[in-house]
Amino acid sequence: MHLKTMKCNPFCLIASLEDLDMFNRPEKRASFEDLFRAFDRNVTFQFFKSFRRVRINFSNALAAAEARAKLHKSDFSGREVRLYFAQSVHIGSPHLEPPKPDKQFLLSPPPSPPVGWEQAKDATPVINYDLLCAISRLGPGEKYELQPGTPTTPSVVVHVCENDQESSGNEEDMDGGRRPRPKIIQTRRPEYTVTQ
Repeated sequence: MHLKTMKCNPFCLIASLEDLDMFNRPEKRASFEDLFRAFDRNVTFQFFKSFRRVRINFSNALAAAEARAKLHKSDFSGREVRLYFAQSVHIGSPHLEPPKPDKQFLLSPPPSPPVGWEQAKDATPVINYDLLCAISRLGPGEKYELQPGTPTTPSVVVHVCENDQESSGNEEDMDGGRRPRPKIIQTRRPEYTVTQ
């Protein structure tokens, strides 16, 4: 978004007020409005309590300039009133601009790779021959200490299973029969008595 210009609105003043009673009490608000009605009978007001501001809209620019010249930094109910001309900001284009073409290759999926892009070659896989040799030496029923223990760390020991059937969790026994499934005992339901 590009900021083009900030123009001063000669028909509108913004009053900065510190007195919150002016926003809550109608009699104070009426006396404040009367200060500006002396310059223009058709003046309108918009009160913004949370910002402690009042927008004062005049019907002609001369009345607005005269009111600012005479009432800026004047006293109202024991507080200083500051008056400023309202500024309007004009934005460049009201439409959203498309993204720059050099960033389009990041969209998923990309329509085409950017100019000069080359596919990376796959790296050669790293094969740890020491690890493969150690695994091939493992025999059933034996245990191997991979990392010896120290006073501050535990040791890492691998226990090799006796056969593939025990480690695979298969339900068939070694002789080809089926292992009996353990019976699941259900929890007994509490006694239920009907009350009438």
